[in-house]
Amino acid sequence: MPEKSLDVVAIGNAIVDVLARSDQAFLDAHGMVKGSMQLVDQDVSEAIYADMGPGTETSGGSAANTAAGLASFHSRVAFIGKVRDDQLGQVFAHDIRSIGVEFDVPPATTGPTTARCLVLVTSDAQRTMSTYLGASSLIGPDDVDADLVARAKVVFCEGYLWDMPDAKAALVKGMDVAAASGGKVAFSLSDSFCVERHRDEFLGLVEEKIDILFANQAEICSLYQTESWDEAAAHVSNHVEIACLTRSEHGSTIATADGERVEVPAQMLRRVVDTTGAGDLYAAGFLHGLTHDRPLPVCGRLAALAAAEVISHVGARPQVTLAGLESSRL
Repeated sequence: MPEKSLDVVAIGNAIVDVLARSDQAFLDAHGMVKGSMQLVDQDVSEAIYADMGPGTETSGGSAANTAAGLASFHSRVAFIGKVRDDQLGQVFAHDIRSIGVEFDVPPATTGPTTARCLVLVTSDAQRTMSTYLGASSLIGPDDVDADLVARAKVVFCEGYLWDMPDAKAALVKGMDVAAASGGKVAFSLSDSFCVERHRDEFLGLVEEKIDILFANQAEICSLYQTESWDEAAAHVSNHVEIACLTRSEHGSTIATADGERVEVPAQMLRRVVDTTGAGDLYAAGFLHGLTHDRPLPVCGRLAALAAAEVISHVGARPQVTLAGLESSRL
């Protein structure tokens, strides 16, 4: 087996986020469902952008945010995603490399522009996203460096990528390489609407390829088509080694295949400002702990701590070094 010189390789959409304050009237005017993520084409994205108030631009993407969180914990991490050779692509590449994440996928030289996600944050701290996937949807199996994936203890994949056939093939390649090289496969269900689009395939992944699953209450209940949290948790613990199931202010449950249940209370550092990236950073904290051989209760506390930091400000990436929070809080 290859030496595991990386803790995590994350595979996901390479996106630049544009975050702005909004209200229900704006969401209604543009046909948005609060708390959801919808895929839009370039024309719709530009129309929403034109109507938005002042925004803050920052590199994003679900798995990329997780990679950023891992780097903030001082984990060894790499990211696989696709940008275009344009200004936003250069911004994304600079941002992720500057925080210590390996990122070596060549940019596309033709085709759609670098992806962007318009994030509307309402007064209740909920975020509603309209995503133009652009160049990020061009990622394919050739972009997944098998040697890079084989170096990692865990490959982490975001469910959002499942919408594109080539991107789906890229995820499957990463999962298969990880399994063959003695690594673990972690997967985020990403969004309940994403689960609805791909339920049968996601169920197959959970049963056959995934070792560690991340999901919130809406996503896991949608996956198993039940309104019962306990029933969904019981189902998933029969299929994966570890399921990390989050419930916002009610904390999270870590359920294992051997029947262990760890209840993790939510943490609060300051008031809730913006929930963008909460699940992404939860995954970062948990995977940091897991790849450093921490017991599951500690992994859960690290996950909750990272999520608490990111929801205390606007933006989906840490504004303080999470390694510092780890040493002071645990």
